[in-house]
Amino acid sequence: MNRTHVDGTQPVRSIEFDGAPVPFTPGQTIGGALAGAGIVSWRTTRRDHAPRGLFCGIGVCFDCLVTVDGVRSQRACLVEACDGQDVRSSDPDEPLPLSEHPVSEHPESEHPMTELPGEDSRD
Repeated sequence: MNRTHVDGTQPVRSIEFDGAPVPFTPGQTIGGALAGAGIVSWRTTRRDHAPRGLFCGIGVCFDCLVTVDGVRSQRACLVEACDGQDVRSSDPDEPLPLSEHPVSEHPESEHPMTELPGEDSRD
């Protein structure tokens, strides 16, 4: 379904989906914009590589995951489309980037869980 303004003109706003412009109407979600443009699948399952896109449409399932402006695993059915967004299809086999910070940034003496509850280290 393509929405029009009261005067019958089409909206001129668009997101970039895998490098191609996709028009949307203000208030529409990314999933709604993609479906409105005829794009019904934008990721695959890990094991069977089965196509996935909108399923529940209300944020309960995770079939519609996309990367939005570099942030992975965003549900397209919940994220509102904004002019100029960079939306990428998700590849379940692509490894997540490593964090720039190690898991433990603090020396053990500064870590809040280095002492057992009830112990007093001021001996």
